[in-house]
Amino acid sequence: MDHRQLRELGQQLRVDAVRAADAAGSGHPTSSMSAADLMAVLLANHLHYSFDRPEHPGNDHLVFSKGHASPLLYALFKAAGAVPDGELLSFRKLGSRLEGHPTPRLPWVDVATGSLGQGLPVGVGLALAGKRLDRLPYRVWVLLGDSELAEGSVWEAFEQAGHDRLDNLTAVLDINRLGQRGPTRHEWDLDAYARRVQAFGWHTVEIDGHDIAAVDQAFAEARSTALRPTAIIARTKKGRGVAAVEDREGFHGKPLPDAAGAIEELGGLRDLHVEVHAPPEVHEPERPTAALRLPRYDVGGKAATRDAYGRALAALGTARGDVVVLDGEVGDSTRAQLFAEDHPDRYFECYIAEQQMVAAAVGMQARGWVPYVATFAAFLTRAHDFLRMASVSRARLAVAGSHAGVSIGEDGPSQMGLEDLAMLRSIHGSTVLYPCDANQTVHLVAALADCPGIGYLRTTRGKTPVIYGPDERFPIGGSKVLRSSDEDRVTLVAAGVTVHEALAAAGRLAEDGILARVVDLYSLKPADTATLRAAAEDTGCVVTVEDHHPEGGLGDAVAEAYADGGPVPRLTRLAVRTQPGSSTPEQQLHAAEIDAAAIASAARELVA
Repeated sequence: MDHRQLRELGQQLRVDAVRAADAAGSGHPTSSMSAADLMAVLLANHLHYSFDRPEHPGNDHLVFSKGHASPLLYALFKAAGAVPDGELLSFRKLGSRLEGHPTPRLPWVDVATGSLGQGLPVGVGLALAGKRLDRLPYRVWVLLGDSELAEGSVWEAFEQAGHDRLDNLTAVLDINRLGQRGPTRHEWDLDAYARRVQAFGWHTVEIDGHDIAAVDQAFAEARSTALRPTAIIARTKKGRGVAAVEDREGFHGKPLPDAAGAIEELGGLRDLHVEVHAPPEVHEPERPTAALRLPRYDVGGKAATRDAYGRALAALGTARGDVVVLDGEVGDSTRAQLFAEDHPDRYFECYIAEQQMVAAAVGMQARGWVPYVATFAAFLTRAHDFLRMASVSRARLAVAGSHAGVSIGEDGPSQMGLEDLAMLRSIHGSTVLYPCDANQTVHLVAALADCPGIGYLRTTRGKTPVIYGPDERFPIGGSKVLRSSDEDRVTLVAAGVTVHEALAAAGRLAEDGILARVVDLYSLKPADTATLRAAAEDTGCVVTVEDHHPEGGLGDAVAEAYADGGPVPRLTRLAVRTQPGSSTPEQQLHAAEIDAAAIASAARELVA
């Protein structure tokens, strides 16, 4: 399109954003209007995309990090012929695909956005996939608002992209000066943004975001810049084109007060159609497969489940060419480095940037890769919002949290993941697994490769006894009854490190003439409700024990099984209820009252 047509297209996008928000009675039209000229030029002259084939491997990727500007995105889709006008006016209505913030309900949306500061980190993942995995010429374009540039995750992304020289990535910074409640920190000081972005190795272009020729030239410059990502830093005006709201406070997140007058001021309705440039004809990369040969451990030996995780990952990477691994500079501890040694081309070091690590995985899975993400369980709390949004994105990824619980010992409470089970169980559609031995771990690692949604595997630092044979099976949603009889008076339910304490406690109880059933609830979500209810019916008394805080973990998973129906047993829940310090693993378990002695004592009181 020539510059006159592009100006008209920009006005059409503004009008359609105003119309969509007016029909919904809510939305963010003024935030859409500031970026309309930027996106008009991108759509018509620089984006390569087949809306008829959203799965095309050569398609560019457009991520609206400022997801509240969704009216603009939907107006773009309308201009491209993908969304009819009637659907545009269904914005934010029940059943509409055009939600308040974009989600992959639309086939042209890779990931959900709206929690600010996440679009660029995800874009880095998409760009890494293009450069190092797919090796395809597609480009990644990310539209950011200036308010979200206060988020630390954005700067994690700037640094990762600069370090990896992602010249297939362009960040478009819509600097419209106004945030939700007033001016942003730097307002229109484009140099302030440019200095910061340049410090991370980016090429920057500062422009008037409403000068069509300058915008067109900036996109062309971004496409031709080699070995560095580009940030287009555009000075724009919120509510551009409508005097009543242009660069005025108090209109964020609201439909325009006089939509009809605004549309007239913008020049009225238009119906321009954009023939978006076709992507190049390319093919998906080969992702070879081979027979899976998982590591095997001898019963009676000892091995850390984190070691089994690393060895299983390496074996899985050999069997499946679509598996990739990301780690947060603790690969020697999580044992992800074993994958790196065998498959360095599919291993990504994200350093101490857990938010960027998870976001990159989300971007990669949008291109069909199967990511495994690992760090200490305690540090995943920093990335919880990214995991939450990954679920909204319908993303599929496996997450491993190592060094969980007080059983890590002397490192102390700052390193102990004691909230991770609750955090991951709370995510919609998640799977939460906690293996107790090495053979169980390797099978669960493999199972996560085909598990939908967010899968979480909790691993242990210290060595634990191998109690299962290498050919045992561990279906997701299952459990293992390790000890039982028709005369059991109490059931001990445990997972991970506490399984071994529960077995020892059952031995002590047997010496007192109290027979105890022991259930290894390795799948906390979904939980094996049938086995738990049968145990309650048979024994009438249940003790749960977990190396985790009492809120949201194994105890709650068991209690929910009874709350939803069936017999309700007498229930005692053992968990870490004190603030731990530094001591040996054995001392930690004893102090937290989750060791064999504490379990046996609780069971005796329950059956008395």
